[in-house]
Amino acid sequence: MYQYRKFGNKYVLSIENHNEISAALTAFCEERRIHSGAVYGIGAVNEATFRFLDPGTKKYVDKTFNGQMEITCLTGNISEKDGKVYLHIHVTASREDYACIGGHLLCATVNGACELVVEQFDGSVGRRFDEETGLNLYEF
Repeated sequence: MYQYRKFGNKYVLSIENHNEISAALTAFCEERRIHSGAVYGIGAVNEATFRFLDPGTKKYVDKTFNGQMEITCLTGNISEKDGKVYLHIHVTASREDYACIGGHLLCATVNGACELVVEQFDGSVGRRFDEETGLNLYEF
């Protein structure tokens, strides 16, 4: 599913071809017991589902895009909610016509490569649901 190498509190992570990014990254964090941190990277996918929060309804709208896309920027954070790994990842992806799409990453299938850097923080950061925004916000 992935390969990695550790450097201090950072990991260089390669998610193997045809694997789903969120599932692989969650499994990696669970295996390494990463309870808080940051992630960034690049890669290529052939299917991605992004989420967009409608602030009026406080509901997410999901949209799936198909076709080869370059991940021009993947950035996010790692925390915990209800004792489980909680990823908050945003992605910008470029299509064949060089138009970019993006949003909150729900899932994406690697088609080529996915190269990430995961920085592990000491300790843990939790999440709590916020009624006003409809978001799972940091809980300190």
